Amino acid sequence: MLMVFGFPQMQRVLIATSNSGKLRDFAGAAAAHDIEIAALANFSSLPPIVEDGLTFEANARKKAEFYSRYVPGEIVLADDSGLEVDALRGAPGVHSARYAADDPQNAESNTDDEANNARLLRELRNVPAEKRMARFVCVIAAGRDGKTLQIFRGTAEGVILDHPRGANGFGYDPLFYFPQIKRTFAQLTAEEKAKHSHRGAALRKFLEWYESLP
Repeated sequence: MLMVFGFPQMQRVLIATSNSGKLRDFAGAAAAHDIEIAALANFSSLPPIVEDGLTFEANARKKAEFYSRYVPGEIVLADDSGLEVDALRGAPGVHSARYAADDPQNAESNTDDEANNARLLRELRNVPAEKRMARFVCVIAAGRDGKTLQIFRGTAEGVILDHPRGANGFGYDPLFYFPQIKRTFAQLTAEEKAKHSHRGAALRKFLEWYESLP
């Protein structure tokens, strides 16, 4: 924790997102480190980034490098995350947020969470429970002044249910069952999710690195 005029001041990390669910996940993981998570100021008014990378890392790097130019000297985090389902050969993958589109690869905007979940259930309709293994993947890029400083990756292994459970979370959380705790991610509080999620795992790696900086 920083000391200003002899008083402790919480450190702040900026996140390049307007997704309230992601901000909640990041804040839950950072709380134990006395680090404040804040959205990049006026993020919604900044030019959008086309996430056309073939990997989570490529998209995270692109966003971190671009948005860090708007706050010189500050570290800005950007993440790309998604769901990989073994029975679907890794789909929806980098297209997770726009999976319900007719052509997810070329869709210009994200599609509704409910529509994405509905398509996932349709695709897995004839897949038995024992073959519904999947993982959430999160890659965080830390950028400053238009350059990537470091990359952090987190995963969470689970199973896709045939119906949603829970009212918390966002995205595919209601369908993602985590066997270790016998609940879906949508049945967890932000603090509980931070302990087990892909985003929490990636952010903890960032926090360890961040706290080691001079």
